Amino acid sequence: MKFSACIEWLFADASADFADRIRLAKAAGLDAVEFWLWSNKDLDAIEAALKETGMTLSGFVAEPMIALTDPANHAAFLAGLATSVRTAQRLGARVLIAQAGDDLPGHTREEQHKALVDCLRAAADVLEGSGVRLGVEPLNTLIDHKGYYLSSTREALNIVDEVGRPEIGIVYDLYHSHVMGERIEDVLQQRVSRVIHAHVADHPGRNDPGLGEIDLGERLAWLYANGYTGAVGLEYQPEGSTAEALDRVRAALSVPA
Repeated sequence: MKFSACIEWLFADASADFADRIRLAKAAGLDAVEFWLWSNKDLDAIEAALKETGMTLSGFVAEPMIALTDPANHAAFLAGLATSVRTAQRLGARVLIAQAGDDLPGHTREEQHKALVDCLRAAADVLEGSGVRLGVEPLNTLIDHKGYYLSSTREALNIVDEVGRPEIGIVYDLYHSHVMGERIEDVLQQRVSRVIHAHVADHPGRNDPGLGEIDLGERLAWLYANGYTGAVGLEYQPEGSTAEALDRVRAALSVPA
């Protein structure tokens, strides 16, 4: 199991500088880092820190971050995706993350489903041969993302299956899935191969694993036992010092043999 620190939140207590957060993640014994937007980062400093430390960049958000449920946004997204792919190749990232966008008033679920499938098929053409994959991310609509279109992991997987391209998968966030009342063994049964990245946080609070109610260690054990080979993105809001809590976090995410 390899851990990827989301440095938007992790190590923010120790440094405001993202390049320094990469160094702190390395010093803490983590395997990789990730972040959200790339366009607001000092990419030269990020690139230098990655080379200096030997850390892997798991991924980041495909920009622009606009609703893919709206066909009017597709041309802009695809143009931006091409630039995001070049940035990913520069920094050695293999995963880009896309959010579906809000549930649009005046548009049926069927219309928005089709819009997502159409956009992701076109995105696959942009990604083809690049070595970079795109993961669409289901999010919870009960706490953090009210009004978001894609709250169901099953629906996200159905969209990916309809697209039918290896360049497209999902980002599976165990926190969001739990908030929506999903059971990992139900929603991912026979379809773990579509998961290209995973995120964890505990509930309630979206805080450090081990502080809440989710059996994250058992769920991750199931995920890996059923074929997942990627990293685990630590995308949580630390309640205290990131570094001081990491041993406890690692223990919460591991099931004793």
